[in-house]
Amino acid sequence: MISDLPTLPGRLNRVLALSFAACSLPLVAGAETLRIATWNASLDRTGPGLLVRDLARADDPQIAALVRVLVDLDADVILLTAVDYDRGGVALGLLADRLAAAGIDYPHRFALRPNTGLQTGFDVDGNGRIGDPRDAQGFGLYSGQGGMAVLSRLAIDTEAARDFSGFLWRDLPGALIPEGTDPGLLAVQRLATTGFWDVPVLTASGPVHLLAWHATPPVFDGTEDRNGRRNHDEAAFWRLFLDGALPIQPPSAPFILLGDGNLDPEDGDGLRDGMTALLAHPALQDPRPQGLHGRVEPAHQGDPALDTVLYDGLGGLRLDYVLPSSGLKVTGSGVLWPAPDGLLAPDLAAASPHFPVWVDIDLP
Repeated sequence: MISDLPTLPGRLNRVLALSFAACSLPLVAGAETLRIATWNASLDRTGPGLLVRDLARADDPQIAALVRVLVDLDADVILLTAVDYDRGGVALGLLADRLAAAGIDYPHRFALRPNTGLQTGFDVDGNGRIGDPRDAQGFGLYSGQGGMAVLSRLAIDTEAARDFSGFLWRDLPGALIPEGTDPGLLAVQRLATTGFWDVPVLTASGPVHLLAWHATPPVFDGTEDRNGRRNHDEAAFWRLFLDGALPIQPPSAPFILLGDGNLDPEDGDGLRDGMTALLAHPALQDPRPQGLHGRVEPAHQGDPALDTVLYDGLGGLRLDYVLPSSGLKVTGSGVLWPAPDGLLAPDLAAASPHFPVWVDIDLP
């Protein structure tokens, strides 16, 4: 866990006000606007330590582009997905240093060891050997590949943070586990591909809980549809969690469910009813953030303005979500995906195939 690492104050008056609010809650009056975002930043590498190497280099083009995008996004709190985890938080610290040098400060950071690359000890993919990337709790070439991390201008209540990443798939009511799954594997197989977190961020109005996740893609499997079923159930976990139907206490509002759900409710592969049911949950609101790119995709059912990723061959899909609790006041939202001739377009293309998703909320 990494948090509360001091840096200089932020560069904007709004940031100064927010930092003051987090430290002096009783003295602050009036509404504050927070920008909450998530981004699959493609900060996963093929070996441990490689992300640290790239962040330490001044000439890495992806890192330079990513920093410029994050400065333009100017989020108060952002959940990054697909970012490698290291126990000492070295990579996350280097990223924060790069951002601070560019003029945007995130003194508070949070990361936990993800399920990705954590071996189950079973031959999950049935290829006759154990220890392969697909034999891990979540696909990973090594433990910690493609984890999650929170960067925040506001203090994080690390003592109150909760980690549900160890929740077993078999313990989910109505779980769609493929028939014939090894009973031994069922006894250890976690549901979360990357992680399920509840991370309270402190504001002048009290804590706002970030409910973070990054689901498996519903592809890259066989006729048993293991990944498709698991993707469905990862979304179902949050729906049942909010219903109070799991042996885990739901957070008191306000909260924001955010991350990479890896499923478009209208297009692409997957069991869409899991995501559809989650988006329709009465405890949540979907601001339907939109990009301003003006793209059209006649072969798709969904609105291309909602797309958060662009894949070669597949086109645009809506995979990344920021879903505030129903009682929060949303004042704006968007997908940072400008027109092709926009100034930020080259950096977005160089940083990741995904695009940042943001929602602005007003707190009393």
